[in-house]
Amino acid sequence: MNNRLVIVPTYNEIENISKIVAAVIKLTPDMDLLVVDDSSPDGTGAVIKELQEEHDGRLHLIEREGKLGLGTAYIKGFKWALEKGYLYICEMDADFSHNPNDLLRLFEACENHSVDVAIGSRYVSGVNVVNWPMSRVLISYFASVYVRLITRMKVRDSTAGFVCYRKEVLEVIDLDKIRFKGYAFQIEMKFKAWKYRFKLKEVPIIFTDRKEGTSKMSGKIVSEAIFGVIRLKISSWFRKYRR
Repeated sequence: MNNRLVIVPTYNEIENISKIVAAVIKLTPDMDLLVVDDSSPDGTGAVIKELQEEHDGRLHLIEREGKLGLGTAYIKGFKWALEKGYLYICEMDADFSHNPNDLLRLFEACENHSVDVAIGSRYVSGVNVVNWPMSRVLISYFASVYVRLITRMKVRDSTAGFVCYRKEVLEVIDLDKIRFKGYAFQIEMKFKAWKYRFKLKEVPIIFTDRKEGTSKMSGKIVSEAIFGVIRLKISSWFRKYRR
């Protein structure tokens, strides 16, 4: 078994899933891939089952009943990864907004540079976003500015969903107490890793908006992130972070 795992949550990603599997599996050094599919009506899960026969135990699938949210999909994947003994666990989108080749730099940061959480960052070296309307770029950028102001966490891309964790981080964070499901989930995971004094490092990437499929962004997700950050900061005053 490889010690590196990539977790990809899916919901109606049939246009992308075969290509993203091929792009990840071909990388060297080897890494395994876990797809967490929320019973996609378009048959994404069925495609994964067919592809599993080609990839000799390196492609895995968890199917869940109904659309249960991004955060809970990653939590499910994290727990599975820890049970299986993976040392480095990376999360990424299925739609090629994250370049699979950048996985190598995230894993390398954790494996060889004593980094506990490597963040594929759109904003650590300018604004590296392609094909987004300016309104969405501004919302995303200033959301991270807002998070820095409220939390004092020195991460320039706190909503990033392209992240590699050492297993020790996921073992220390109580995954059952992660409360948010959308982009606030990404903020909460980084914030708790930071509070536990793990070493976080941002690795510059270029984020390219999806070419196929449909975005899962919604007003509810944005609202959760805005108000969730305040609740997250306040709740941190009443607990101790020890490992």
